[in-house]
Amino acid sequence: MIGNRLFSRGTAVNGGPFGKYRVPSHRPNLRRRSKILIVVALLLIPAAYITYLFLNPVLPPMGALDNAKWALEGAAKAGALRYSEKTYRAAEEQMQAGWMEIAHQNGRLAPFRDYRVADSMLGEAYQTAMRAARETGQTVTNLESTTLAERADYRDELANWEDALNGSLAKLDVARYYKSAELSLATCDRLIEAREYQEARESMALGRIWLQKLATSLNSYDNDGQGEIRTWRRWVQETLDDSRAGGGYAVIVNKSAHKLYIVKAGKAIKSFDAELGYNSAHQKTFAGDGATPEGKYQVSVARPRGSRYYKALLINYPNDADKHRFQDNKTKGVISARSHIGSLIEIHGEGGRGKDWTEGCVALTNHDMDQLMQYVGAGTPVTIVRKSDQWP
Repeated sequence: MIGNRLFSRGTAVNGGPFGKYRVPSHRPNLRRRSKILIVVALLLIPAAYITYLFLNPVLPPMGALDNAKWALEGAAKAGALRYSEKTYRAAEEQMQAGWMEIAHQNGRLAPFRDYRVADSMLGEAYQTAMRAARETGQTVTNLESTTLAERADYRDELANWEDALNGSLAKLDVARYYKSAELSLATCDRLIEAREYQEARESMALGRIWLQKLATSLNSYDNDGQGEIRTWRRWVQETLDDSRAGGGYAVIVNKSAHKLYIVKAGKAIKSFDAELGYNSAHQKTFAGDGATPEGKYQVSVARPRGSRYYKALLINYPNDADKHRFQDNKTKGVISARSHIGSLIEIHGEGGRGKDWTEGCVALTNHDMDQLMQYVGAGTPVTIVRKSDQWP
C-alpha cells in the first residue's frame, strides 16, 4: 500500500512495487502552459497594435485641406464673390466644416482618430469651389459679350451726335452734355479693360442720360410752340374723316398719352399702351436722336414674323414733309451737313418695359402686337402726334 501511494503517479513495470516504473506524465501541465501562452499572445497583439498606432498615428488630410483652400482662392480671384456668391459661400462652409472635423479628430487619442468624414467634406468643398469658378467664368463671358455689344452701339450713337453737333447753332449750349457723354465712354473703356463689366454698363447708362439731356436741349430749337397743336389736331381729324368715309382701319399714336389707338370707320375700337423712343418728347431730327417721328404715314411692310423684334409694321418714314424739314435744319445749321435722316421706323413688339427705350419706334407688348396685326396691314394709315387735346 505504501508503495502504491508512493508511486501512484507512475506506471508499474513487471508487476512488482519495487520493480521498474515509467516517468510520471506532464501533459496536463503542458496544456495549461499553452493556454497561458495563447492568452498572453492575445493580450500582446492588441497592445502591440495600439503601440504601433501611437507610434505611427493616422495623419490628417492636410492635402485635401490645401486643395480646398487653393480652389477657394482661385474662385475668389476669378470674381466668385461677385458673380457666384451663393456657390462660393457653400464651398467656404464645407471647407470650414472639414477643418473643424480635423481639429475634432486631432483631439482624440491617436488610435481612435478617423479622418474619413473630414476628407469627404474637404473633397466636397474643392468640387463646390471649382463649380463656383466655372459659374463665374460663364457669367463673366456672357457679361463681356453683352457689354462689348452695348459699347459698340453707344459709340455709334455718340458718333451720330458728333455729326449732328458739327456746325450746329446750338453747339455752345449743348457741348457740355456731349463732353459728359464722351467722358462716360472713356470711363467705360477703362472699366472694360479692368474686366469690370457691370460698372462699364452703368457708365454707358449715365452717358445716355447726358445724351438725352443733349437731345432735349438741341430739339428746343425745333418749333414746339402752340402752333404745332393746330397741326396735330388737323392730322388726327383728317385721319378720322378718311377712316369714316372709307369705313377702313387706321392707327393713331398719341405720344404724350403713350397710347396707340386702332380706328375703324372713324371710331376708336381698341387702345394699347405704347413705349416710344428715349427722346420721345420731340420731333425726330436726325438718325440716332432717339425721337419718335411725328406725321402722317402708312404701313409700308407688315412683318408677321418680325424683324429685329417680335412682329413688326414698318412705316414709310421719312415722308416728304420729313425730308423737307431735315434739309431745312441742315441749311439753318441746326444739324450737321453730314447727318442722316434715318429710316426703319416700326411699330413692333417686345414692349411692356414701363419706359421709353426704342431708337424711335413704337413698341407694344407681344400680346398687343398680336391683336394689332389682326386689323392692320400694308397700306393702313398711321398718324403719330405729340399731343391730341380733342381726341379720343
